[in-house]
Amino acid sequence: METNDLYAVQNLSEDDCWDLLISSSFGRLAMSISGEPDIYPVNFVSADRRLVFRTAEGTKLLELTVNNRVAFEIDGIGRSEAWSVVVRGGARVLDKQAEIEAADQLPLRPLIPTLKYIYVEITPTRITGRRFQLGPEPDRY
Repeated sequence: METNDLYAVQNLSEDDCWDLLISSSFGRLAMSISGEPDIYPVNFVSADRRLVFRTAEGTKLLELTVNNRVAFEIDGIGRSEAWSVVVRGGARVLDKQAEIEAADQLPLRPLIPTLKYIYVEITPTRITGRRFQLGPEPDRY
């Protein structure tokens, strides 16, 4: 971890980021179609250095077919520190039977009582993360 003492910010290593991704199950999927950004809350699982979530037919899936370049963000906040991890990469619908069967074995269930049969995998091309030490604002003047 690299620390910037002036702002009490630590840049996380890729391994630190994966540890946080593995310990999390809820994030935000960001994508852009024709210059219009969208953000969707999704539950996910981290497996084999990739992220997997389930979805149904709809806007999110349609947007992924137009532009598969996505960003995915998770974060957390406590009493004395906060952290954020951003994954950038490509998303694709799992369409091979063996992939779908393997995804069915992951501990991934919808958070709300809906049926979601479509698995989407995000393969990261870049992962960044930061940890922040919380505290009062320093004197400004």
